[in-house]
Amino acid sequence: MDSITHIALGAAVGEVMAGKKLGKHALFIGALAQSLPDIDFVSSFWMTFSENLLAHRGFTHSFLFVGITTIGLSLLADRWYQKPDMRLGSWMIFLGTQMVLHLLIDGCNAYGTGWFEPFSHERISFHFLFVADPFFSVWVVLSATVLVFIRNNHPWRMKLAVWSLILSSAYLLYAAYNKFSIEEDVSHALTKQNIEYARYLSTPTPLNSWLWFVAVEDDAGFHIAHRSVFDRNETIDFYYFPRNKELLNEVAGHESLQHLIRFSQGYYTVKQKDGKLIFNDLRFGQITGWATHDNEFVFHFYLSHPEDNLLVIQRGRFANWNGETVRALIRRIRGE
Repeated sequence: MDSITHIALGAAVGEVMAGKKLGKHALFIGALAQSLPDIDFVSSFWMTFSENLLAHRGFTHSFLFVGITTIGLSLLADRWYQKPDMRLGSWMIFLGTQMVLHLLIDGCNAYGTGWFEPFSHERISFHFLFVADPFFSVWVVLSATVLVFIRNNHPWRMKLAVWSLILSSAYLLYAAYNKFSIEEDVSHALTKQNIEYARYLSTPTPLNSWLWFVAVEDDAGFHIAHRSVFDRNETIDFYYFPRNKELLNEVAGHESLQHLIRFSQGYYTVKQKDGKLIFNDLRFGQITGWATHDNEFVFHFYLSHPEDNLLVIQRGRFANWNGETVRALIRRIRGE
């Protein structure tokens, strides 16, 4: 998830777990512990872009890292931050819970999280939440903001933190339900429309859990569509994008290619445009694809011009957004 969500979630959990023992310090320590796995951003300073794709949410997002870090930080906290009610065991539970929650929430996004590094390179991606979903985050953000300003002995502190976590958790479960509902619709439509496939994924479109991007893989490429939980038509309008794997022959020795294929988990296409060879990772959806079905994909990497790949994911998430595309998104969410 985005950094603001991790900070706010850490503060709310900190209040619930240690607010009575640490006061407002629980908010700030919780926020820091919740954010700690994202320390891997430092690796970007000396790695190539494609290497950093796999380093981000890699080892620092593993259970091994959480275990080692929890023990080390708890020993330090027990020695230097002496509180009668917060001994070593309490620190380990508090800090470990914060970092495990970070891993679990990141696993709900499309990027992929290396829970089992370095023993397994499998990336966990449940595709329940967009990386920034205000309907998930708003409750803990509001709660954390209020908790910073109200006094330590205010009778609403615990209730406020608990209810914010309940509401965020309820929305996460609702988003998961929406995903399973969408995948039932997709499975039924694929059978009805006689589309053969090997596998498919569904992932939420920006800032919501009602409209979903769907990529269905066959031997030669992908059937792409958008599906809303409010759609009533049993058929789905798929658009086909060939994989064009043969185009990779001319860059078979490219240092970034294998990193990209592994990062994409096989959900990729290749195309040539304006003299550039472009690698698309489909897991992040299309740029305003709900408005125009043949738009570029959010993640597109220039294999033949690697110098053009700064902020490769970020440049696509909200590219071409304007009032009309937002209105089109709302209409499409409503099933229109």
